[in-house]
Amino acid sequence: MKDLDQKAPAYFTADSCDIAEFAAHCAQSLDPQSVPLATEIISNVAVYDGATLRPMMADPDQRQAIMAEWAHLLLHGSGAFVIRAAYADTGPIDAATTLYSDIIAAEKAVGTAADHFAAAGANDRVWNSLQKLCMADPEVFARYFGNPLIEAACEAWLGPNFQMTAQVNLVRPGGAAQKAHRDYHLGFQTAEDCARYPAHVHDLSPVMTLQGGIAHCDMSVEAGPTKLLPFSQSYRPGYAAYRLPAFRDYFEDHFVQLPLFKGDAIFFNPALFHAGGENRTADVQRFVNLLQVGSAMGRTLENLDRDAMSRVLYPVLRSGLSGMTEAEVDAAISACAEGYPFPTNLDTDPPIGGLAPESMAALFRRALAEGMAAEAFNAALDAMANRQRA
Repeated sequence: MKDLDQKAPAYFTADSCDIAEFAAHCAQSLDPQSVPLATEIISNVAVYDGATLRPMMADPDQRQAIMAEWAHLLLHGSGAFVIRAAYADTGPIDAATTLYSDIIAAEKAVGTAADHFAAAGANDRVWNSLQKLCMADPEVFARYFGNPLIEAACEAWLGPNFQMTAQVNLVRPGGAAQKAHRDYHLGFQTAEDCARYPAHVHDLSPVMTLQGGIAHCDMSVEAGPTKLLPFSQSYRPGYAAYRLPAFRDYFEDHFVQLPLFKGDAIFFNPALFHAGGENRTADVQRFVNLLQVGSAMGRTLENLDRDAMSRVLYPVLRSGLSGMTEAEVDAAISACAEGYPFPTNLDTDPPIGGLAPESMAALFRRALAEGMAAEAFNAALDAMANRQRA
């Protein structure tokens, strides 16, 4: 992290955002000397050759040199890189594509298929594609995720013991482009919630997750591979900025796209301004397995049964016998209930009125506001637990 200016804002809001400063960040050029292991640079995105890198994975010093280059690139450089032919054998890609296509068909048949980030029917999404692939065919899973280059990319940004998750995204011809955004964690919060997190947490959020994708088909720029804005990850107020019209206009005027081929992998800092592109082809089904890889350190020290705690606390706070002020009640809820809605099962617990499902703490506060009886609150907790269950 760059040294923090003591005079910088303690919180970021729309008023913290300066389009000229943002443009200066994005006007940089990637120095080829900073990515000596890359085979080429295309539009400020470093491109690596999987065939060259694979034998280097067996040597600890060479592997670490690769990871060091990627970490510097993601944090201080342009924020994104591509590994061409990350899979020497695309057989596992084809096998996984077949299984994922079967899963899509099965979920449609029972009415559970949904993509909460696109218009109905515009594309297909398989939530928790990692677990679903493993359960469908563990041998295919082993060959698909048993990829040392993907493991090294994740470890380069997050360190060891990372947590892999994945979500298939299949965009049909005519599928519309997304709007520019940043990604999980703070990218999954509303503007109002983002503004409540202090500025140093805005710096922390990107290093807790790595964003990536595995190409399951060849895709030209016309097919709409991810639009990227190199160097935008280094703009500190970016989580407050990306929704603002001036910043989205700048993104649309300056984004870059790289064609991808089956077996390629792309990785980028989740704070990089990015968006899925429009599929302008007549016949290409853009098929990507999106990776959201989490830091091992995104966990608390102890395991608590917050569900049980909430059940016993609710009647006390609802009765009003505690004599507590509204602010004191709110603080008690914060200490008791789970305030974060993730991780969850997005098949059964989709976002409500925004980018995230309702959290236990939000349910607790809503129940009090609505005067919900304790029995009804307990039933709502049961329903929440069922929705979140993997």
